[in-house]
Order: sequence, then C-alpha cells, then structure tokens
Amino acid sequence: MAVLRTVQKHVEPVVFCAQMASSFFDTGLQMVVKQQSKNVTRPSDPHEAHNAIANFYMTFNMLTKFIPIIPALILARFGDRGHRKVPIIVPLVGYSLSRALLLLVIWLDWRIEVMYVAPVIHGLCGGFSSYWAGVMALVSISTSEEERSLRIMRTELVYGIAGFLGSLASGHLFQLYTMGMKKGVLLASMSVALYIFCLLYATCILKVSQITLERRESTSSGIITHNGYDRTIIALLFVSGILYDVAVAGGVEILSIYVLKAPLEWSATEVGYGNAAGSLIFITSFLGMKFFTRFAVSDASMIMIGMVSFMTGIYFMTFVTTTAMYFLARSIMLFALIPMPTIRSLLSKQVRGTSYGMTFICLQLSFRLASLATTPIYTKIYASTLDTFPGFVFTLSSIITFISIIPISVVGCRTAKQENYERIQGN
Repeated sequence: MAVLRTVQKHVEPVVFCAQMASSFFDTGLQMVVKQQSKNVTRPSDPHEAHNAIANFYMTFNMLTKFIPIIPALILARFGDRGHRKVPIIVPLVGYSLSRALLLLVIWLDWRIEVMYVAPVIHGLCGGFSSYWAGVMALVSISTSEEERSLRIMRTELVYGIAGFLGSLASGHLFQLYTMGMKKGVLLASMSVALYIFCLLYATCILKVSQITLERRESTSSGIITHNGYDRTIIALLFVSGILYDVAVAGGVEILSIYVLKAPLEWSATEVGYGNAAGSLIFITSFLGMKFFTRFAVSDASMIMIGMVSFMTGIYFMTFVTTTAMYFLARSIMLFALIPMPTIRSLLSKQVRGTSYGMTFICLQLSFRLASLATTPIYTKIYASTLDTFPGFVFTLSSIITFISIIPISVVGCRTAKQENYERIQGN
C-alpha cells in the first residue's frame, strides 16, 4: 500500500542556531536576575536575595509552561494537515520578539519583572512545546522505524552541541563591553540576531517535499507487520515520560538557582561552564545510543539505562558543596538524555504519520501541565529546606526517576512479546 509522507530537509541549522540563541538568553537572564535581586534586598539577610531569585524563576517558568497550551494545540493541527513548517516558524517569531525584552531590560535599566512578558509573548506563539514537537514530527516522518530512535537522538545531538558551545561562550560574552554599553548587551543582541536568522531560514530556505513510501504489510495472511496501535503502551510511555520529565525539569530548575548561592556562588563564567556541562550530556547520550544500538539493545532497555544514569547523578548532586563535585555529578548523568528521544520514537511507532504532530504536542503539553504543579512544589520545598538540607530536592528527583522506570519495564515486556508474535507470524 503506497502512502504519501512529508519529509524535511536541513532542519538542523534551525535547531543549532536556535539553541545557541537560547543558551545566550539563559545565561544573560540568570545573571541579570542575580544582579537585580542583590540590589533590591537587604545585605543583612543572605537568604532574601536567593529567595527572590527562586520566586522570580517560579513565576517565569509557570508562565512559560501554561501560556502555550492552546496555541500549541492549534499549531499542531496545522502541522498534521500538511503545513509542517507552521509549528516551527510561528514559535520562532515569538522567541525573536520575547528575547528582545532582555536586551531592553539590560540597556534601559528596566526592572526584572518586565521579563514576565517574555513567556507570555512566545507562549502565545506556541512556545518551545510547539517548536520542538514540530521538529520531532518532521524528523520522525522522514525516517524508517528502524532508524528513527538514532535519527531523533542525532537531532538532539545537534541541539546539545549548540547548547554546549553557546553556554561555553555565553559567560565570557556577558562580561564584554561594546562601545561603552553595559554588561550583557552584546550577549542579548546576539541571541536576538540568531533567532531572527532562524526565522528567516525556516521561512525561506527550509524545504518540505513529498515522497512515496511503501507500508510493509502482508495481504495474504491479513497480518500487518507494521506495529499495531497498543493503547496500553502509549499510556505507559506517557506516564513514564511525564514522571521522568518532572524529575529532570524539577531538579535542573533548582540546580540553576542552587549554583548561585554559597558554597558554590558561581560567577557568569562559571554559570556558562555549568550550562555547557549540561549540554555536553547530549553528546555522551548520542554516543551511548550508537553504542547500544550496535549491540541490538532494545529501546526500552536504553531508556532504563538513561534513567538510571540520571537517577544516580542527581542523587549525588544532593551532597555537592564544591565546583569539582558538581562536575563529577554531571559526569555520572552521561546517558541521561537517551530516554526522551527514545520515548518519542516508541510513541511514533504506535500512531499514524498524520498524527505525529498532535501526538508529540500532547506529550510536550503533558510535561508542561505536570510541571505547573511540580515547579511551585519544588520551589517551596527548596525554600523550606534551604537552611537544613538544601540538596533534598535532588534526592526527591532521584526517587521520582526510580518510579518512572517501572512503566518502561512493562513496555519492554509488551513490545518484546509483540516482536516475537510478528516474527512467528512472518515465518
């Protein structure tokens, strides 16, 4: 049976430049928030400034997760109807506009609360949920099931390399003065310029074409060798993905605040290096997936390996008191990014190609909805344990990660039975 499929060409430059721009923005925002929080709080209370940073990021992150829900669903529908570039282009418009706000905040000495408008602007344009779901839909629909996990991970690798390079340079760029301008102006300007380049590239250069592929099925036996649509597997993948995302997002959000206080108390350069270490995990995860694929390790097993890697590293982060210990904990998480692209790959094998956009956007939005509750919970737990056990939230992430392994182990058993059944029928 012949079916038409949409295939993308050259989406990697958009992924690379957009993540470079995002890395510049993240470091710039982190340092501006730190500076302004110190200026408006009392020097006699060392925790007041840190709580102000935590509260800012809690509100900022909740707006980032809540606003895009409806716009992202609308854009995903457009994508599944054949307009595959729309869920990518519209969010890039929002990013270009919203990131310009940081430039104005630095340049014109505006209060940091102005930055609350940024997640509203790019959220109304679909935000990261629409953008990344659009990219994943393009990648998925252009590859065979056998190659899909590795191809999705390769796209994540491009994303990670860009984040690594951008984070590595961002701390140094933040410190530069340009023609008498303030610290951070050059960094914020470069972020906006890169987003504008991505928008122009996606609009004018990114090509979408139609090709014809054959669906593998056996009409004589009536058995379709293409995977069936197992709703239990889909539900288990969603549960595991949501739990793992909660553990990772909650832990990493607090980690970005944790490094700004004593005993670490990082500068802009160290913040950049720390973000680069997080992006380096994209590279090690990609290499790990290639290694495991060569030895025919199943998708479910690779997901569990990645989850155990993160669970161990984030637990170690509980006891970090020096920069060296921080980077050691990060090194333990070397396979931590294998689970998410592999979960997306498994999901794509359970649905039709015309539903990829909606499937991926539902996954992204489920992450956002779950984190609407977990972000304030993590923030409040961190604030309440700041004086006694500030690393407790990392132990909490480790526990949630362990729970997320359980549904994936069930998926592994069910998919193994499916594959055995298909091989028997095929013979």
